[in-house]
Amino acid sequence: MEQRILVILPHPDDEAFGLAGTLAQAIDQGANVTYVCLTLGQMGRTLGNPPIANRETLPEVRRQELLESCRVIGIQDLRLFGLHDKTIEFEDHDALVARIREVIDAVKPSIIYTFYPGFSVHPDHDATGAVVIRAVREMPENERPEVHCLAFSRGCEEILGEPHIVNDVSEYFQQKVASIRAHRSQFLFNIDDEDEIKKMFGQERFWVYSFV
Repeated sequence: MEQRILVILPHPDDEAFGLAGTLAQAIDQGANVTYVCLTLGQMGRTLGNPPIANRETLPEVRRQELLESCRVIGIQDLRLFGLHDKTIEFEDHDALVARIREVIDAVKPSIIYTFYPGFSVHPDHDATGAVVIRAVREMPENERPEVHCLAFSRGCEEILGEPHIVNDVSEYFQQKVASIRAHRSQFLFNIDDEDEIKKMFGQERFWVYSFV
């Protein structure tokens, strides 16, 4: 039976560092992946070096970067919600939960990937995770998909414990590096040293959210 995966993240590039290798591996094994990206990262800190965008053109630049990232990972279904960057916490969460439930009901995923609310540093990350958790919590218990969460705030393991899943994505590292490179307006550091990158990003870690 084909595995269906739903990814719900707020920004273009969130998928690149957090789970590009995991998704590439799952797709290689036959999974179908739907990626809901809530914003176009309009408030991204950088415009490229040298600049490849300005504040007016950045949303379209980042949309194209996201399309390229999805292409190299192999993601089959990208859905853009069109919300504004850095405002997820201020959105009407009832309406956003309803939109997310519509996607869940249509896709019928076995796994949802998102951020762990309260442990993901950026307010958009935490707000996105909270809305996803609420949407799944409101489902009948026997219909809920597993929710696998990214967390990376300082000291998160002291509270959450060790991650439940640690994926070695070294076999899919070329896809991960290509995904990172696709977001060239935002990532300005040197990623030519592959051994160093593998040390930093060669494992992808997830916590399975407990609704108990």
